[in-house]
Amino acid sequence: MAAIPMKDLMMTEDTYLNSALALAELKALNARFIHNYVTNDVPSHDAMLHADFLYIRSNGAKVDRATYLRNWATGFHPDVVPYWDTRDEQITLVGPVALVRSTNKFVEVENGVETTGMASYTDVYLYADGVWKCLQAQITMVAEPHWPSDDTIVSVYLRGVLQPRGASHPNG
Repeated sequence: MAAIPMKDLMMTEDTYLNSALALAELKALNARFIHNYVTNDVPSHDAMLHADFLYIRSNGAKVDRATYLRNWATGFHPDVVPYWDTRDEQITLVGPVALVRSTNKFVEVENGVETTGMASYTDVYLYADGVWKCLQAQITMVAEPHWPSDDTIVSVYLRGVLQPRGASHPNG
């Protein structure tokens, strides 16, 4: 999504940062982030990342931007992850900083055995020079008693293909 210059919106940066437009743009960025992952789209994802981006894995390992992008190219395979959804999306704006939080449910197939799990993430965005850039992404596994319900699903991918909203989803 291209940045919309504040002068074209006839609002100040402060007004923008407290607007529904800022929230909508962050929601679209979250959807793009997930789509980039499922489609292994490195150029689109690279454009979203701040120069000082850092990824923190669920095991606590810190991954620099260059390594993260190299891994992004092959991080998702539809035969290994036939089901992927995004749910429980929450976006908090604090001035020019945004916390984009959500949970992904996934079904992984390894040696013919399906395993279902969920992982929550927090992406930290900074608004500068008229655009949001992701500074940090951090992920953690979610224990089953804390899984968000299916009624919070935002998007579903089956074998790497985004499903139309309202479609019936196996494994959903």
